[in-house]
Amino acid sequence: MTIGVVIPAAGQGKRMGSRQNKIYMELNSYPILYYTLLVFTENRKIDQIVVVVREDELEYCQKDIIDRYFPAEKIKLVAGGKTRRESVYAGLKVFSPAIDYVIIHDGARPLITQNLLNDIIDALKENDAVSVGTKLKDTVKVIDEKNTVIKTPERDSLIAVQTPQAFLYREIMEAHQKVPQDYPVTDDASLLEYLNKPVKIVEGSEENIKITTSFDLLIAEKILERRSMQD
Repeated sequence: MTIGVVIPAAGQGKRMGSRQNKIYMELNSYPILYYTLLVFTENRKIDQIVVVVREDELEYCQKDIIDRYFPAEKIKLVAGGKTRRESVYAGLKVFSPAIDYVIIHDGARPLITQNLLNDIIDALKENDAVSVGTKLKDTVKVIDEKNTVIKTPERDSLIAVQTPQAFLYREIMEAHQKVPQDYPVTDDASLLEYLNKPVKIVEGSEENIKITTSFDLLIAEKILERRSMQD
């Protein structure tokens, strides 16, 4: 089983209130992207890693992240597109046909653990599409355009989806090519769902947060501090 990884990291950090791409912001003295890459570079089951960034950040990311922290690793950089879907597809196209499976993970989720990564890799032995998800704690309401509640879905049938998500390489490539470009996609598994392909859910972690706001950054710092005390 050969495994490639695509890390989309071409966001702009607008909700963070910063002009800087959030993946380069410091988290306990290291860039957010450093932590994300570290997990994948340390896992021997991973064969190739592709990081997708904005075109105007290629030189900076290569020099200040890849060359500085991972000079011996086989990490390729590629320019992303206007949307997350375009960026992921740009990363997927870098791989050779020798890749069997591909894992897609948000660059802004730096707290993924080796245990979670191995869980999703193990799930690929029996499934062609796998996503990480956690059960909801809060009740969810469906509302209309006037913010009036329409219905309350059964919470037990709902999950909050995270990354990593992993796929048989030829199937995710086929999905990108077959699913209409105007189809709304908020995660990569949605492409497989459109083609009626089954997606297995692997239990995620509450600590596997996506850094979206400055508050998320504070939470991530506390999680890292706690982990360092446990080591």
